[in-house]
Amino acid sequence: MTRNAKSIIGLSAAVVVLGGGLAALMLTEPKDNENGESSVSTSEESSEAEGAGIFLVQDEKAGETEGLIKELTVKNTDGTLNVVMDKEPTDDSAATYTLDGYKDIPLNTSLVSTLANNAVHMTSSSIVDENCENPEKFGFDSPQAEVEVKFQTGTVKKFIVGDKAPANSETYVMLDGENTVYTVADSYTANYRKVLTDFVDNVILEEPPEDSYPKINSLKIEREDIDYDILLEYDKSSDDDEYSGGTSATHVMVEPTDAYLTVERSEDITNGMFGLQAESIYSIHCKESDIASAGLKEPFCTVTMDCDDGNKYTLLLSEPFTDENDKKCCYAMFEGGNMIYTVDTENAKWVTVLPIDITSKIMIGSYVWNITDLSVNCSDGTSEKFVIEAKDENAENNKAEHFNVTKNGTAFDGERYRQFYGFLINAAAEEFALGEKIPDGEPLVTVEYSDSYTKKKTKLEFYEYSNLTALIAVNGESKYFCAKSYVDTLLENIRRIETGEDYITTWK
Repeated sequence: MTRNAKSIIGLSAAVVVLGGGLAALMLTEPKDNENGESSVSTSEESSEAEGAGIFLVQDEKAGETEGLIKELTVKNTDGTLNVVMDKEPTDDSAATYTLDGYKDIPLNTSLVSTLANNAVHMTSSSIVDENCENPEKFGFDSPQAEVEVKFQTGTVKKFIVGDKAPANSETYVMLDGENTVYTVADSYTANYRKVLTDFVDNVILEEPPEDSYPKINSLKIEREDIDYDILLEYDKSSDDDEYSGGTSATHVMVEPTDAYLTVERSEDITNGMFGLQAESIYSIHCKESDIASAGLKEPFCTVTMDCDDGNKYTLLLSEPFTDENDKKCCYAMFEGGNMIYTVDTENAKWVTVLPIDITSKIMIGSYVWNITDLSVNCSDGTSEKFVIEAKDENAENNKAEHFNVTKNGTAFDGERYRQFYGFLINAAAEEFALGEKIPDGEPLVTVEYSDSYTKKKTKLEFYEYSNLTALIAVNGESKYFCAKSYVDTLLENIRRIETGEDYITTWK
């Protein structure tokens, strides 16, 4: 089919779609304005612009079928991109394309494919000059892009992308070897101006499909600005539907101390590597000099994620910096990788996170009816010991009436014991006290309990640290600070165990 015939078809289709009411902007031949500068004048016309709807890059050897591009070369102000077919078209899908020499990096193949698709579908908006004698007026002396297209039939076509036209969203285009200047919608030409990094996928690690999402066994953060590692591990008890202790987070902290995590604050840390997006690309096919200049030869932060599908990912992060947009960023790359990215620290929170940022304030996470024995001892000599036994070991025990509770060897109301335990687990850690010296003297309160599910025995000692603060040691090690008012209330509630008075449930 000839270009003119296709032009007629394109015009007819436009008339059908628009009902014949199309008003186009007619561009006239450029002329010098009164200041001697080159300009292009415009006028409103009630009919279709001259030369609209012409398919510019066609393979005449393809006959009635649309030509299939095998490869194309794009030269623009940034360099040269060699586009090659990656997958041939099928009955169900179009051909896809990739960049030669960059198949080993994650490319946005959909965007790369537009370089071929836009060429074969490129149509003119109008003819500006049929016999152009001064192509420099349209920017063809310093073109935005030069594109060579090779079809599978062997046909080769070339076109040149010039300056933006005065009409909205249009650009001047000329075919190599011809002297006709066309305007073409920017949607066809914009991607030929793009640089290599524009075609790189900014997702650093693809997020797996939900049905094949791996279990993250552990995530470790090593950082230069803290003298400990942060290690999070998968909590196996989260697989047990019958276990009601801890928190709803699937992971727990094991270093620098044992602690529960909060779901909303820890998910970006445990799972944030999947789907992590870059702000921009710093280096492609990076060399040792690139790695060093990005501060990744000796990284500020190293994040290691170990998954149950056998994959292990080690992400290297630089010290945070502020970019030209006043955004806090860092450089990132995978160990052994060939790409360096720039990442917003809001997405790469490993460079700033501290244990207190992601841990729960819950210090005692055992489910009430998993406790087999619990004792409290106060500095004034008050001492109570509870022993809890299920009435039927094979029953689904989850209420007070399902258990026998004794206090100091005497039967005790199971519901009243549950209420006391409910107050006890509300002990809220305000911050970590790791490495703090345990105060001299006896603790104000000592709480010891055994958990039948975890098979662990835990000892908490509450010490006066200041007038407003108490220090809590867990199994002999300084671990948390909490409000002194909580400990004062705890002492009062221990006294009320015997008196039967209602427990105090608030404190300042």
